Amino acid sequence: MSYQNANVENIATTGVVNQQRTTKKALLENVTEDIWAVLMAGIIIVGVLALTTFVNDFKFQLPLYQWANKDELVSKVLSLKNILLIAQTGLLFLVLSGAAIGLSGGSIKNYVAGFLLIYVLAVIALIVAGNTAVSYYGLEYVIFALCLGLLIGNLTKVPAWVKEAARSEFFIKTGLIIYGTSILFTDIVKAGLPGLLQSVLVVSAVWFVALWISRKLKVDDEFGVILASAVAICGVSAAIVASGAIKGDKKKLSYVTTLVLLVAIPMLVLQPWIIKILHIPEIVGGAWLGGTLDTTASVSAAAELVGPKAVKAGVIVKFSQNVLIGIAAFFIALWWTYRKGANNQATEKPGLGVVWERFPKFVLGFVAASLVFSFLIPAATIKNANGVLGALRTVWFALAFVAIGLEARFADLVKNEGGRPALAFIAAQFFNIIWTLLWAYLLFSGILLPLPDLQ
Repeated sequence: MSYQNANVENIATTGVVNQQRTTKKALLENVTEDIWAVLMAGIIIVGVLALTTFVNDFKFQLPLYQWANKDELVSKVLSLKNILLIAQTGLLFLVLSGAAIGLSGGSIKNYVAGFLLIYVLAVIALIVAGNTAVSYYGLEYVIFALCLGLLIGNLTKVPAWVKEAARSEFFIKTGLIIYGTSILFTDIVKAGLPGLLQSVLVVSAVWFVALWISRKLKVDDEFGVILASAVAICGVSAAIVASGAIKGDKKKLSYVTTLVLLVAIPMLVLQPWIIKILHIPEIVGGAWLGGTLDTTASVSAAAELVGPKAVKAGVIVKFSQNVLIGIAAFFIALWWTYRKGANNQATEKPGLGVVWERFPKFVLGFVAASLVFSFLIPAATIKNANGVLGALRTVWFALAFVAIGLEARFADLVKNEGGRPALAFIAAQFFNIIWTLLWAYLLFSGILLPLPDLQ
């Protein structure tokens, strides 16, 4: 073979290799955010299960955020050992999420810098919320994470390197999939008929009423669907699911998630107070809180101010509503596809393929995690893994709410469609509070059904 022929052959081989690399890069960049969230959450879940199951006497060292006074803050939370644990956790999250961002075509340099800032803010939120006096009043880390993000996002111009890391949807999707490991069908069965009935009756009625209110106030349907899902099901998580199902505008999603958290603050304080002032029965009060507050943690914190039975009733009702995330995602995608297809045949034609394309894939990860932990994982293993998975999930959510704050603008709450979406949200939430209280009374006070055994 002549030198010239060999050179031509080498050039051809190099071209094929470069083409293969380009193809692989293009394929990786086309992997959706949902798939990356499933992969990241899957790695964490499998890793925790493997270490707790196959490594003898293995114990996870998790950072501490709880403190009662200055001495505990300094000696426990701000100790060198705990700071190192916080740094190790941050490094783990940076490596996992950074790999996803880099492989999908993002700027690693900007992401690393932005992630470090967001992680520090998330840790500050966790430390503030870890104070016993703060947690007593049900003020969660999500509120402080949001406020820190809002302060920076509204008082300064957020630089590009921070925006690169402010990926609220990616963070919360990953956290939600991990959250699926705590949604056990055995726990929901314990609620019996009252919990399941309340969840279905509340979610279905509130969703349609919220959408009706939005239309009456001339809020567009895309906004209305995201808003209705947030009010009816479980706040930010449901808003993200609904937005994914209809391919919603991310600015509208950010608007709704900010509203959810701002409205949640007075609800956390006022609802337990109303239960005591009106002498609402403890179980009824817990069911009411479970159907109106947006996260299991906030339900637990608020119900603690009422009593132990209220906590059990509230958590069971909230779990029952959370299970509806997957069902709601399917029906929203189906309804939106057929509605839009019927209104405009020139765009998407209704069909199961279009519904599947719209369906938010991370929800499948959430459902799969719930099913696996409900029916395939031994109870002892779940007990060992739950604490670790819960702590890691909390970090993902803290990152997400800081990012939501960075992306949101107070001025948008008034300027966006003349403030009508905010008014629609508040009106729908008011209906949700009244409607849920009605059904909590009917189902959890022995009027329609026997009282559930929550001993």
